[in-house]
Amino acid sequence: MSRKMKNKVITNLLIERIASEGKCVGHHEGKVVFVNQVAPGDVVDVRITRGKSSFMEGEAIHFHEYSKDRIEPFCSHFGTCGGCKWQHINYDLQKNYKRQQVVDQFQRIAKVPIPEVLPILGSEKTRYYRNKLDFTFSNKKWLTLEQIRSGEDFDRNALGFHIPKMFDKIIDIEHCYLQGNISNDVRNELRAFALANKLSFYDIREQVGLLRNLIIRTTSTNQSMVIVQFGENDPAGIELVMEFLKNKFPEITSLLYVINTKGNETFHDLDLVTYAGLPYIEEEMEGLKFRIGPKSFYQTNSEQAYELYKVARDFAQLKGDEVVFDLYTGTGTIANFVAKQAKQVIGVEYVAAAIEDAKLNSKINEIENTLFYAGDMKDVLNEEFIQNHAAPDVIITDPPRAGMHEDVVNMLLRLEAPKVVYVSCNPATQARDIAMMGEKYQVERIQPVDMFPQTYHVENVVLLTLKS
Repeated sequence: MSRKMKNKVITNLLIERIASEGKCVGHHEGKVVFVNQVAPGDVVDVRITRGKSSFMEGEAIHFHEYSKDRIEPFCSHFGTCGGCKWQHINYDLQKNYKRQQVVDQFQRIAKVPIPEVLPILGSEKTRYYRNKLDFTFSNKKWLTLEQIRSGEDFDRNALGFHIPKMFDKIIDIEHCYLQGNISNDVRNELRAFALANKLSFYDIREQVGLLRNLIIRTTSTNQSMVIVQFGENDPAGIELVMEFLKNKFPEITSLLYVINTKGNETFHDLDLVTYAGLPYIEEEMEGLKFRIGPKSFYQTNSEQAYELYKVARDFAQLKGDEVVFDLYTGTGTIANFVAKQAKQVIGVEYVAAAIEDAKLNSKINEIENTLFYAGDMKDVLNEEFIQNHAAPDVIITDPPRAGMHEDVVNMLLRLEAPKVVYVSCNPATQARDIAMMGEKYQVERIQPVDMFPQTYHVENVVLLTLKS
């Protein structure tokens, strides 16, 4: 960005609409201006922070007019935390923009004929809807500009979330509206206990410190899992922390810890210790039980996941005699959910541990018509695999944000299943994949689902049928 453009102030910019990734858009002298933490209808002065030949990015420094669609954010951490960027926009408008995001991506990227996108399925809960949160301990608490200018000596230990784009700064969270149950109490009580007992909080730069990470998982069945990551192998310190949690919160049904001295917080390759209770929790859906271990993936909005899976099942229109391929099956949630309506369900997933969970969930629910395979999708779904299994009547695919590998798309075109139900957390990559499938498939139905209120993220389900 040129020096001339940096810190330039644009006055009285009308914010026109919401764009991708939750940023809002205005126009100035023929250029698009992206601004965060504003709402369509706001009139603001913007300080430019980044600029290119065709666009600029900036921050609002003064409001002349507030949008009629703006509401008061309910969280004291809004604007700093970065976790709920749309708290200042009313929920009905959030849903409208999410649906429009799907429409825009399909018109811009898929470039295939589409039916009218159905109204988005909103979430009944717009607060306390998550079943899993990760909090980070740090000795480098984020301080506001006012705190820094005050000259006071602040305790720099914190337990909360990373500041956006600052890996070593943590905002100390007092109350989070994303997760209910015991989440806020556990976090606040543990932090207070650690401070009172002068336990060391992790230094991410030096990679030292006892307390590193706190993970809390809850279920609709009132079960809870708490995992503490320790950055040092200090038996006395670990025992002190874990005994405190066990006694303070006897309602925790699964209390675990892991010693992690690696350079990152991932623990899928580490052994966890069950300190109290069971090594898992269980979620329920239509009478099915899904066992969730400390390394298991499960949709983070349990109630809305049920709505999402119902849409996928409805689109599949299973009669009972179909062979279903469930690609990117994860822990087999969708596979087991639709199994009773199908002849056979075959799930494929990259993570071997997830496949073990999928098999276990079938066993727990006495489901005998599922098969699960672990491996890279583009490698597993090959000619030999096709020859050894019945041809699919329906393919359900739920890939990660990056979408499907081109080899996988080509195999779907080769298989020519009469129906493909494509579940996605990223309509842009979904639209890209569907563009590649356009030679053989037509889009029949499109159903957006809001899994994450107060954010710009949207889930989308598409039904594709083979052209005659």
